Amino acid sequence: MNTSKSFVAGLAAISLVTVSGCVTDPNTGEQKISRTAIGGVGGAAAGALLGGLIGGKTGRIIGAVGGGAVGGVVGYRMDQQIRELREQTAGSGVDVSEVDGAILVNLPDGVTFATGSSAITPGFQRLLDNVAASLVQYPNSLVDVYGHTDTVGSTSSNQTLSERRAQAVSNYLVSRGVNSARIRWAGFGETQLKVPTGDNVNEPMNRRVEVKIIPLTQAEIDAAR
Repeated sequence: MNTSKSFVAGLAAISLVTVSGCVTDPNTGEQKISRTAIGGVGGAAAGALLGGLIGGKTGRIIGAVGGGAVGGVVGYRMDQQIRELREQTAGSGVDVSEVDGAILVNLPDGVTFATGSSAITPGFQRLLDNVAASLVQYPNSLVDVYGHTDTVGSTSSNQTLSERRAQAVSNYLVSRGVNSARIRWAGFGETQLKVPTGDNVNEPMNRRVEVKIIPLTQAEIDAAR
């Protein structure tokens, strides 16, 4: 069992994953098949997290509120955080977008890790510092970190590498002051390609880390308290 900071902190959270391998989408209540292990424990994942979170939502809010790092921000607007993140990462190749009511920060190949490595480079640190600062400034959200690879190399090695990279990013954000109770991570290996290709030309588009920021409403925070 993986004992990363994100997973240890997540022991207090209540998982919505059932023994049958289904996970409840917190937005729709729909049951979806998930092969993702909660909190970054190894294993491939089904591509069904677009509308949900790793390990569900309710228990994670309880854990984050208990850590004292989640609270309402007066006048908070998601578009404001998106605009600031875009300004802070301008010219870096990082893409910041809104997806299904969440903020998706796409950290592509070239600004993340060296080939085959999960060590965070100085240049990548500067980008993650901006992301961490935003998360600290806007604490009323949960954070998922997803690691993805291309299809070069073996499936098993790609899966492992994606997990190590997602864990490294999560741990770095925590080291910069983001409450670990808010963060979960998962590696997807080569199961969620942006460009289905094996030509080694467009493959770099598949090598990426995504940070998904899921805003919480004041009602959700109050209910957890």
